[in-house]
Parts: sequence; structure tokens; C-alpha cells
Amino acid sequence: MVDEKQLEIEQLDWVPIPPGLKDGLWDQNISKRKLKTWVLVLQSRRIPCRSEKIDQKFQLLVPVDQYQNACQELQQYETENHDWPPPPPMERKLQENTASTIWIFIFLALFYNVTQQQINLFEHLPINWLELGNAHAEKILHGQWWRLITALTLHSGPLHLISNIALGAIFMIRLCRLLGSGLAWFLLLGAGSLGNLLNALVQSPDHHSIGASTAVFGAVGLLATINMLHFRKNLRQRWPLPLAAALGLLALLGASGENTDIGAHLFGFLAGIGLGLVSEYFPKGLKRSDQLINRGLALCSGLLVLTAWWMALTV
Repeated sequence: MVDEKQLEIEQLDWVPIPPGLKDGLWDQNISKRKLKTWVLVLQSRRIPCRSEKIDQKFQLLVPVDQYQNACQELQQYETENHDWPPPPPMERKLQENTASTIWIFIFLALFYNVTQQQINLFEHLPINWLELGNAHAEKILHGQWWRLITALTLHSGPLHLISNIALGAIFMIRLCRLLGSGLAWFLLLGAGSLGNLLNALVQSPDHHSIGASTAVFGAVGLLATINMLHFRKNLRQRWPLPLAAALGLLALLGASGENTDIGAHLFGFLAGIGLGLVSEYFPKGLKRSDQLINRGLALCSGLLVLTAWWMALTV
């Protein structure tokens, strides 16, 4: 049988931690979740502890000689983790643009069929679309700027076209829903053109390339940057995660294949990152892209493509 005096002494060897971590502040209850967290904190610091439930209330006990040390460790933990996790960012209003995005890819497929036909136009008998519109590095650097855009609309074959449409649709539908179709396609055209320009600057003069993949990876960079900036407070030290995931996607899909232009993919991706950062400083009304702005940017994007091909066919 245990002596009552001995039991009283043993109980005095352990003292409860106040819920407010300050002596005399017992106006709060320790939740079960906080109790588990505090136990883990003390165990990580090798401070003995145990929990008890008295009158439907939890309390955490530590040895008398460890009381001050335990309170200090828990106070430091609470201070460092104040307001963690941070509240989620405001939910972004998504705009339904799936149909319009799909139609643009349909037009891209129709244009590919046009380039396969024997068409006589503007003294071209017939038109050699690939020769007139490819991203030829030397010609671009000598002033034929339109090749930066026309090259994005050309494809070497059905497989090349289908792969770009399938991959592009995944990212562009999301990007258009976030930014609105006009702003999304305007930024995409900018990322693809800038990617082709950067590629021309580093490649040999006789280098040439075609395909929408430069713009597709520009969309990847745009999405990654927009998400990184939107969730940067929640991710904290892990803020680069969206970009890291995008780089993994670039390595997986953009660096394989016999005729893959890795430089175009990489520079399109980097251009997308840059334009994504710039877009963060757009006025709020432009970032939300209301209907009037959307239509204006969509019209501007279409005119840029038409003007580029007009220049290619007539100059």
C-alpha cells in the first residue's frame, strides 16, 4: 500500500504548465491539439512531460526543476509560430473561357491545313510557309521581327501540331480562367515572341525553328510565377515550389525528342516567368481584365499575328 505522504511528495515533483504560459493565467483551456503540439516541442528539447485529464480539461505537467525551462521553450515556440499557418489568400475569381480557348486551337489546326495546300498569293508560286515564317536567327536579328510571331503558328507535321495543342490547352485554359482570354493570350504571344528572340541571340546565324511550343512553355512559366506570387505568404520558405514544379515539367517534356529545340523551350519558359513578374504590377483593373480590356487585348493579339503574316508575305 502506498503511503499518502509519499504520494503527495511524488505529485509535487510534477507541476502543470499554465495555458497562458505565465504563472496565475488559468483562464484558458489547453486544447487537445495544442497539448499534442506542446508535448512534441518539449520532447524535441528532451524535457520530460506528461499529460493528464482532470474534470474534462487537459493539462501538461513537467518536473519541478524543468518548469522554467519548459515555459521558456513553449513561449519561444508560440512566438516563432504566431499566426501560423497564415490565412489562405483571397480566392481568385475564375473566368470561364474554355470555349474561346478551344476555338483558337481549332484555328491553329485549320491554319496548319492551309499551309499544306498549294496556294499562289503575293507573287509566291506557291507560298512556302515554312521558309517565309520560320524563326531564322540571322534574319530575325537583321530586322525581320515578324518571324518571332509567325514561327509560333507553324508546325512540321500532325504529331507536332497535336502535341502542342494538347499540352497548350491544359495550361491555356487555366491561364485564361485566371487572367481572362485577352490578357492571357497577349502575354502568351509576348512570351513566345520574346523566347524566339532570346533563342535567336544565342544560336548560330543559320538556326531556325518553328512551333507553338515556345509559347506553350511560356504559359508554363506564366502560370508558375502567378501561382508563386499568389501563394508566397502561405508557402514562406517554400515559395519557389511552383517554379520548381514547372522546371521539372520543362525537363520532362521540353528536353526530349530528336528535333526538339531545347533553347526555344527554355527561353519561352524564362520569358513567361519574366512577364509573370511584370504582370504582378499591372493595375488591378487590368489584372482582373474586365470585358472591354479583354476584347481589346484579344483584338490586339489577333492583329499582331495577322500583321506578322502580312509582312512575311509582302516584304
